[in-house]
Amino acid sequence: MYKLLVVDDEEMIRNLVSKYAVFEGHSVDEAENGMEALEKCRKNEYDIVIMDIMMPDLDGFSACREIRKFSSVPIIMLSARSEEYDRINGFEIGVDDYVVKPFSPRELMLRIGAIMNRSKNTTVNEKAQKNEIIEIEGLKVDVTARIVYVDNKRVQMSPKEYELFFYLLRNRNIALSREKLISDVWGYDFYGDDRTLGTHIKLLRKSLGEYSKYIVTLRGVGYRFETP
Repeated sequence: MYKLLVVDDEEMIRNLVSKYAVFEGHSVDEAENGMEALEKCRKNEYDIVIMDIMMPDLDGFSACREIRKFSSVPIIMLSARSEEYDRINGFEIGVDDYVVKPFSPRELMLRIGAIMNRSKNTTVNEKAQKNEIIEIEGLKVDVTARIVYVDNKRVQMSPKEYELFFYLLRNRNIALSREKLISDVWGYDFYGDDRTLGTHIKLLRKSLGEYSKYIVTLRGVGYRFETP
């Protein structure tokens, strides 16, 4: 199974997540703050990190930003706040998922499994693919290398932004429901909250600049990447 690092200054939260994770067959390491989490990530290899935001010494956002300098380990952020700013900030620095407290431990375990399965499948698919280049006007996308150019300038995106963008590209000119996008890109059942999808669409449009015009909102349905 998986090796988890659970980071939270509340012992009760760490114990709760650890209890369910061990029950699912995972091994668990714990950290009380962002600084301790950073040191443990430097010394050990984890399959996924569960990180609280509000912590002493080093907050979750800062810890994630430092971890991303040397590791692409999947990170799920935990927060007692549900403001869009927090979600956008987390996704921009490379967080894979965002869970608001109080949360269902069972749902958290499902999200962990989905992220890990998605990560494995992405790695296998990328190894199997030949170099795939897609060019649309001033957009140039190297799908295999996960590189995007806008008017010959390289654009940096979070891992989930890349996945969402490439999924829209591969299914261009097809109407995609919110439920299908959540299921296929995030890999878990749709829970009726599409704020995560909406936030990533907003970030993606910002990254694409004038070419965000290709992402068409279908009211009451979802989105379509519409090209000539």
